[in-house]
Amino acid sequence: MSITEELTSIVSKHDLLKHPFYQAWSAGTLPLEALQTYAREYGTFIALLPSAWESLKDPETAQEENEHAGLWRDFTAALGTRLVDSPQVPEVAQLSSTASRLFADPVTAAGALYAFEVQQPATAKSKLHGLRDHYRLTPAVEPYFEVHSRNEHEAAKLLLRIESFSDDDRARSAQACAEMADSLWNALSGIYGREGMGAC
Repeated sequence: MSITEELTSIVSKHDLLKHPFYQAWSAGTLPLEALQTYAREYGTFIALLPSAWESLKDPETAQEENEHAGLWRDFTAALGTRLVDSPQVPEVAQLSSTASRLFADPVTAAGALYAFEVQQPATAKSKLHGLRDHYRLTPAVEPYFEVHSRNEHEAAKLLLRIESFSDDDRARSAQACAEMADSLWNALSGIYGREGMGAC
């Protein structure tokens, strides 16, 4: 099995588009309060993304991620809430802790980032359509998702980096991908459960 096939298999086990939280968002059944919780909590993870690209010695993409973090702040503000300094949802706190650890090493940063970035275009499109079709909100909620709905280049860049690793480092990177995919799924479950919409 190639590393591409291995990573695809890992991520498919935690396909975020299949998570009840995103499915409810797409269907317009997710309450506004859940969107607000998601925006202010998940923003702590979004703010960590530049550090991963810095570990990979890619300052250009790190700067791009800093700009995207600004779009996330705009999204949060447009929902009438604001980012938290530290997550209140335990699963989101665990995601941020896991990300901080994995992002500190270039090998694990590449795998962990891949688990997130390879899913971004599809999840961003789904969320953008959900916002437009079902929620009467200001257009200021849309730019973050508009940008990421056509942002395939980051996953492609990460895959090239992982393919260049030694066998041992590719295995470490794949393990980091699995850990991050699991943490991303659990973070959504924590937010979903906090809003009384059921356990996942």
